[in-house]
Amino acid sequence: MTDTMPPDLLEHALAAKGFMPPDEGALLHRVARERLPHGPALEVGTYCGKSAIYLGAAAREVGGVVFTVDHHRGSEENQAGWEHHDPTVVDPELGVMDTLPTFRRTIARAGLEDHVIAVVGRSTTVAAHWRTPLSLLFIDGGHGEQPARDDLASWAHWVMPGGLFAIHDVFPDPADGGRPPYEQIYLPALESGAFEEVEVAGSMRVLRRTSGVAGDPLG
Repeated sequence: MTDTMPPDLLEHALAAKGFMPPDEGALLHRVARERLPHGPALEVGTYCGKSAIYLGAAAREVGGVVFTVDHHRGSEENQAGWEHHDPTVVDPELGVMDTLPTFRRTIARAGLEDHVIAVVGRSTTVAAHWRTPLSLLFIDGGHGEQPARDDLASWAHWVMPGGLFAIHDVFPDPADGGRPPYEQIYLPALESGAFEEVEVAGSMRVLRRTSGVAGDPLG
């Protein structure tokens, strides 16, 4: 068994709607393979399921479950008039975004419904009732300042000792992209003293929890 994506699932991942470059998806798949034998993984920010295929592929290979949390109404940057708006995922009756049907088709076509479990709701609402230690946390949710702060505060403390925390769209140089994932998630996680950086690919940063236990507030 190699660390690379199975060809059938790589094909699905590349074809899926979303914003995950192949090299960053490959890193996500590899760290999920490392961690899933130790407990569940959780993704914040599902959109249409592209990154969930990389995670689900690992779950299919080594066993385990990936939960993916999203209200499926789109982040701020996905709304009409914004750069990443896609009118094909707007509910024609309600006139609002609904990425859940696209996500479900994506995961079903990939044969990953037993491994990737959709949790439909706001990140903060779901997190308020979450109590399970995570072997891997992947945050790729709303990129506004407050959503980014909320996702860090809601989920990072559930990473188990030795577990991994992956963060997408981390741009230290403002010329490369938006600031909130860098300023409101990545930097505070490192400054907490609970995490250290272990891997980088493109805008993906992977941190490992080095102190504290799951459920304890970060330092």
